[in-house]
Amino acid sequence: MTQTILFDPLVPWPVIWAAGAVTLAALLLGLWKGLSGWALRALAALVLLAALSGPVHQSEDRAPLDDIVIVAEDQTASQQLRGRPEQMERARSQLKAALDNRPGTDVRWITVPDSEGDEGTRLMAAIAQALADEPRARVAGIIALSDGQVHDTGQAVSLPAPMHLLLSGREDDWDRRLIVRNAPGFAIIGEPVTLTLRIEDQGAAPVEGGFADLDISVGGDAPQRFTLPVGVDFELPMVLQHGGRNVIQFSVPEEPGELTARNNQALVQINGVRDRLRVLLVSGEPHAGGRTWRNLLKSDSAVDLVHFTILRPPEKQDGVPVEELSLIAFPTRELFLEKIEDFDLIIFDRYKRRGILPAVYLDNVANYAMGGGAVLVAAGPDFASADSIYRSPLSLILPAEPSARVLEEAFRPAVTDLGKQHPVTSGLEGAEDWGRWLRQIELRAPEGHVLMSGAGERPLLVLNRVGEGRVALLASDHAWLWSRGYEGGGPQLELLRRLAHWMMKEPELEEEALWAEVSGQRMRILRRTLAEQAGPVTVTAPDGSTVDLELRPSAPGQWETRYEGPEPGLYRLQEGEESAVVGLGPAAPKEFEETIATGSVLAPVLEPLRGGVLRLEDGMPALRSVRAGRPASGRGWIGLTPREAYETLSVSQGPLLPGWLALLMASFFIVAGWLREGRR
Repeated sequence: MTQTILFDPLVPWPVIWAAGAVTLAALLLGLWKGLSGWALRALAALVLLAALSGPVHQSEDRAPLDDIVIVAEDQTASQQLRGRPEQMERARSQLKAALDNRPGTDVRWITVPDSEGDEGTRLMAAIAQALADEPRARVAGIIALSDGQVHDTGQAVSLPAPMHLLLSGREDDWDRRLIVRNAPGFAIIGEPVTLTLRIEDQGAAPVEGGFADLDISVGGDAPQRFTLPVGVDFELPMVLQHGGRNVIQFSVPEEPGELTARNNQALVQINGVRDRLRVLLVSGEPHAGGRTWRNLLKSDSAVDLVHFTILRPPEKQDGVPVEELSLIAFPTRELFLEKIEDFDLIIFDRYKRRGILPAVYLDNVANYAMGGGAVLVAAGPDFASADSIYRSPLSLILPAEPSARVLEEAFRPAVTDLGKQHPVTSGLEGAEDWGRWLRQIELRAPEGHVLMSGAGERPLLVLNRVGEGRVALLASDHAWLWSRGYEGGGPQLELLRRLAHWMMKEPELEEEALWAEVSGQRMRILRRTLAEQAGPVTVTAPDGSTVDLELRPSAPGQWETRYEGPEPGLYRLQEGEESAVVGLGPAAPKEFEETIATGSVLAPVLEPLRGGVLRLEDGMPALRSVRAGRPASGRGWIGLTPREAYETLSVSQGPLLPGWLALLMASFFIVAGWLREGRR
């Protein structure tokens, strides 16, 4: 039971204070005049003023409430390192026993799990959530069981009581880690790109400095070993050999006594892009669509175009030597003999043999294609003539032979069943509404893949691989009708763009491909093939374990499945002859960037309320009660602030000075004063 005196004034307080001032002045006057009853009159005035202030006697029936202690237990990945799980289990049981023995204490145990998205240890966020669920006036202290490597100390949390860190780990722990300081997301194919690496020792390393081995594996190939100094930034130049995703794995062998090997490796994924695409366009007889290829290639700022064209019609015969027909001397020898390997693609648009390009030049073009180059022929009537470039060394690489027949009839180009699976023509919408073409060259004995058909379902677009290179043949010179919108037009730009990029070996247009799209620890595995069925994909995890996944069709020529990797690292995918490597998880998980236990990260949070940092390897500290503002930790002990909170069960009030009693007392003192002064 708690007794309290309150005031419920009958008049406003300013009136009471004014009356008190008048009373004080009157008493001072009485003293100055020497009145003998001044003390009795003062008592009467005091009783009246007290009655006006309305004193109330209040009695409360209170029930004390337990203090709340919040214990945050760090269970993130770094807490699973050598020896720490046992430490945490022992500390949990000892701390629980100590708090259970403290009278009037209620404990809230909270867990700090691994965060999503590689955000590290979110200890302060977990404590803030726990404080939001509890009355802050009852919180006597906060205890964190952690290695101290917290990644959200920048989050502002107002603590109502001291916070302490009981530190896991050991003072003699040491760890070696690999740091990739600089790794670009994109790099130009064939040009060097510089990565900055560092091998660093943390904690009580047995040897200062020294050297360490570094293994580098590109695209899942056998690693190459280098020796680098420890504690020094090292710049590593690399050259990407292909476009698309390039996965590079760096790893450092584990040393004896090292805390963990999880941070001894790093994955870097760099997208290879082409700086400039060099295209040689060889145009023959002028025609209505003569600028189709030129306009397409010039519209792409990443394309360097060299255009070799014949502006003189063949029927004009006036005896002028061929070598004098150009306005300027065209460097044919330099282009077709010396620098032909510099081009990514060579296009022949309605070109036929005229003696301008000798057979040795065309033979060099065939060798260029066999060695890994790309040749595209857009055929017109000249392809079916006696001067056709098929009747040249190019016949060794062209995917079909002309029958010498030109079909002058309207037809609507159509995508073949195989073409619906091929990335060059798959997904081209609205085929039933495409405009018609009016001419086609009849082909026979096509080799490779027929992706589009024309009049009478004859081959219209044929693709083939020769040696290391690629060749395409378009058996019509009327693709330009689509660009002019004839009968509604068609996807001419998209078709020709895909065709050119397939020939330049862009990875996203490979007809036989295996790749994966990554999101965190999940991957979407995709397999593109022209076969009728795709087999199971074998996934090899970083620890060497394998799993076979069945693929399901998702689009014509494409199969897919989904897989969630159990751990970060490099995964290898294999289906038939196709393989791929993919990295799951962050390049360097935040939980393992810093693994040595320390109290310095949380020091700015603990200092304002004088919390402490104590190591669990020194034993469980004792619990003491300390007043607010006093030091809350010392050698072998941590302090909790008693809150003395309570719950009010009932309240009763009554006047401390009843009105009749105040009137009787004031009258008594006034009469006594009058009698005192009258006797005098």
